[in-house]
Amino acid sequence: MIIFKRLLRLVKPHIPKFIFAALCMLAVGATTAVLAALVKPVLDDIFIKKDASMLKLIPMAIIIIYAIKGACSYGQTVIMNFIGQRIITDLRNDLYDHIQRQSLSFFSKNPTGILMSRITNDVNLIQGAVSEAVTSICKDSFTIIGLAFLIFYRDWKLAIIATLVFPLTIYPIAKFGKMMRNVATRTQVTMGGLMSLLQETISGARIVKAFGMEDYEGKRFARENESLFKLFMKSVSIRAMSSPFMEFLGGLAIAVIIFYGGLQVLKGNSTPGNFFSFLTALIMLYEPVKRLTNVNNTIQQGISAAIRVFNVMDETPEIMNRENAVKLPKISDKIEINNVTFSYGDEPVLKNINLTIKQGEAVAFVGMSGGGKTTLVNLIPRFFDVTEGNIMIDDLDIRDVTVESLRAQIGIVTQQTILFNDTIRNNIAYGDIEKSEGEIIKAAKAANAYNFIVNIPNQFDTIIGEQGARLSGGERQRISIARALLKNAPILILDEATSSLDTESEIEVQEALENLMKGRTTLVIAHRLSTIRNADRIIAIVDGKIVEEGTHTSLLRKKGEYFKLYNMQLNGDNN
Repeated sequence: MIIFKRLLRLVKPHIPKFIFAALCMLAVGATTAVLAALVKPVLDDIFIKKDASMLKLIPMAIIIIYAIKGACSYGQTVIMNFIGQRIITDLRNDLYDHIQRQSLSFFSKNPTGILMSRITNDVNLIQGAVSEAVTSICKDSFTIIGLAFLIFYRDWKLAIIATLVFPLTIYPIAKFGKMMRNVATRTQVTMGGLMSLLQETISGARIVKAFGMEDYEGKRFARENESLFKLFMKSVSIRAMSSPFMEFLGGLAIAVIIFYGGLQVLKGNSTPGNFFSFLTALIMLYEPVKRLTNVNNTIQQGISAAIRVFNVMDETPEIMNRENAVKLPKISDKIEINNVTFSYGDEPVLKNINLTIKQGEAVAFVGMSGGGKTTLVNLIPRFFDVTEGNIMIDDLDIRDVTVESLRAQIGIVTQQTILFNDTIRNNIAYGDIEKSEGEIIKAAKAANAYNFIVNIPNQFDTIIGEQGARLSGGERQRISIARALLKNAPILILDEATSSLDTESEIEVQEALENLMKGRTTLVIAHRLSTIRNADRIIAIVDGKIVEEGTHTSLLRKKGEYFKLYNMQLNGDNN
């Protein structure tokens, strides 16, 4: 109920529309009861008393009642679906925005397919709970009230006999609901796994084909799909079981009513019209009651989905602005890393790092994989927060400035080039789509990307495909460099930006990177040591600690860690 109440709070902004829809539903319930009530005058006045005047009035009344019922039914259906769709659209927007604002650690813990399932499948199931279920509860409840009033008005003794069956339905309804919620939870977990598998295999199609694993992936998908099929059929089975069960109980009640009511008519204690009006109302009454049983199943599915969605919505981002955070002024001085220790878990990845980087200085970080190079530079834009110590920019702790103003002054080019299935123009201007055509072209030229762009048929309007699949590795990297150039940030992070390129592409990209680095404070994570010879300083990091620093020449003379790394790579290239 806590979760369902939380779902119902989403209806609050739409109360005026809901009230109007509720009035329409009340009218539907009232007209349904009136139609059942008309059975008495039809039988008693027309067929038994043969009253000609009633033959004219009752058909006209039925036409008017059905017209009112149809109009009100249309009105409540449209309004309630508008409310439901509006709530779900807003919820999906809020969920997506909340996910986008999460820290990087959140995405490492939650697979992409699972998050996609939350936004699509889970939110769709919630719609059933807040739109269809609420509609059915209101409309069927009004109908039940109207018909219940009629049957007690017609014959209160028969009505008591008829209603004795309802307590028998309480336990089965609760049981079916619990079963449906469990199945719904397992279904959504399986659906999330299926979407995660889809995302992995489609994005990794090249590897699947390269290793000839199409059959293996097909069987893996089929297993997950078969599990989903079985869960779906179990859900169908529960739904199919609940409805006949309710009908059987209703049939028992109707059998008793016909026997007792027919006996009263034969004895002259009731008229045929009165009895058949009662029986019609009773039969009409069981239908909304049966629908409410299915509504409970829908609600249980929605609650199961809502628990999963709200678990994400309640996740607090690890990286947030402090209460009195200030906007970071344009960077004009140094970056200071003071006694920084960082750990993802129990074991520290970085240990007591102290480093000062001057404005305009190019500092390269080298070391074996897993040493902590990438982790260190990821602390500067606050992708993660330090465990101990602090990072200062122009004498301001980066945790005391807004995340937006901090990241606005940092440009990043990574080994894994992230591009979007959009035009080249929009990919270059990503981050500020208001940039002028001249600025975009200037950035493309500085990134050595202009020549290949203008030789493509649609030039800057070319759609580059998912992850830039229609471009070569070097072309993708130059687009990302143009994007960083256009941002014109005073701090630049280059995370192994040329390590995955061939020699020819590396030369072009390296030239573009040199253009990008001019006048900027640059932090370079280097895999190919030949690309950092001209760095102002080279920092060697081993096991989370700075073990040496200096220029390329001075470090080679020391014959320490950098000398060892350089010779290892040199010998590898010669071989």
